[in-house]
Amino acid sequence: MMSLEMLGNSQPMFCPSNLSPSLYLSKLTFWVLTRLLLSLEGNMANAASGMAVDDECKLKFLELKTKRNYRFIIFKIESQQVVVEKLGSPEETYEEFAASLPADECRYAVFDYDFITNENCQKSKIFFIAWSPDTSRVRSKMVYASSKDRFKRELDGIQVELQATDPSEMSFDIIKSRAL
Repeated sequence: MMSLEMLGNSQPMFCPSNLSPSLYLSKLTFWVLTRLLLSLEGNMANAASGMAVDDECKLKFLELKTKRNYRFIIFKIESQQVVVEKLGSPEETYEEFAASLPADECRYAVFDYDFITNENCQKSKIFFIAWSPDTSRVRSKMVYASSKDRFKRELDGIQVELQATDPSEMSFDIIKSRAL
């Protein structure tokens, strides 16, 4: 076992001279245990939902939010990880976005909705849509539902959330009314 003591000196290695060796070891132990617990906490958050979030999801969302490179992003869960499935160009319409969602599989999506207010101001709202059609498998619905909140927390800047089980629950009229 390696000793913390330097040769010929009673002070531990790297111990500041103003701390006693026992106080230094106590602080060091506390720091190590704190880091370990924080690490476990992060892993437990992933384990609770069973999902990790691919870094590309956060990067593409940031590009949508700041650079406005995309009109929408569709995400899917694949191999215990949320990944980007499709990126919609800024020219694509809401109808094209809605048509991109599979009829019988769950997905997460974000949509950047541009509109003009009654006061004639140009605005934009970012919608988070949890798509869970009635025809999708029960297990898939459960996985998407249990992972939604954690995934949504990774996307800083969501302004409106919608949950939809069929296209009528996320019609363009609903998007317009929720934006105002």
